[in-house]
Amino acid sequence: MRKLLTTSLLVSALFALTSVESSKAQGNAGTGKYAAVNGLNLYYEVHGTGQPLILLHGGLGGVVEFSQLLPALAQSRQVIAVELQGHGHTADIDRPLSFESMADDIAALIKLLELESADVLGYSLGGGVALNLAIHHPEVVRKLVLISTAFSFDGWYAENQAGMASMNEEAAQYMLQTPMYQYYASVAPKPEDWAKFVAKLGKLLGTPYNYSADVAKIKTPTLIIAGDADAVRQSHELELFTLLGGAKAPGGFMDDGSQQTPQFALLPGTTHYNILSRANLIVPLVTPFLDSAVKS
Repeated sequence: MRKLLTTSLLVSALFALTSVESSKAQGNAGTGKYAAVNGLNLYYEVHGTGQPLILLHGGLGGVVEFSQLLPALAQSRQVIAVELQGHGHTADIDRPLSFESMADDIAALIKLLELESADVLGYSLGGGVALNLAIHHPEVVRKLVLISTAFSFDGWYAENQAGMASMNEEAAQYMLQTPMYQYYASVAPKPEDWAKFVAKLGKLLGTPYNYSADVAKIKTPTLIIAGDADAVRQSHELELFTLLGGAKAPGGFMDDGSQQTPQFALLPGTTHYNILSRANLIVPLVTPFLDSAVKS
């Protein structure tokens, strides 16, 4: 039981939200909407105007995760913050959770909103969804930002793999005092489905996957951001950077700037748990990357 408690708390930390109190400071009341896509009533919020940017949260999280990033990003663009299948305001449906199906939902949302394309920023679970969106629906993704994202299961440290694999209905009971449950209970259409949903998400997160072959084919301009003490191994993030075409040749005066190469940033003093609170480091990286022209 102690081991179960330890691993469940590890999972809680792994997908930690900022305090639920931060959602009050965010001032998002009245901005929520629902889109009927793929049999799902997908919750999203729209903030600001300009080039659209879609935000995709981590596992067991929601829009509240971006409370420190969203206001700054919305100053210069239209931010569309989504809550994925079964998360937050979006009720679960009788469909397995998968990165691919959630990516299909986001592609359907982009088309429903009549957007030609959108920039997409995904964190952790949301990063996996964003990655699959670029793989399966590249035509709707203008630029991609991946924060603390693993393209394969072995990208996570072993203890994190064990924590994700331990997510089941019993483990869910140990999460009732966490910010994740507090947020879920305050906004979910059926809060009583918490344990069932945790187990369903655990089945997804604990099942090995590897998208390396598909990642190598991605042409979408991509920015990778990770913490120097992340739950995703640094070597894995560097491999992701390489698969996307980075680190192929030295830059410098021989670089004519004609190639659209990926970018990679490692944030100092940053973990998987607090990376979204590093707005002072993330916004200066994301804004110029998204503002730059897409090279043909």
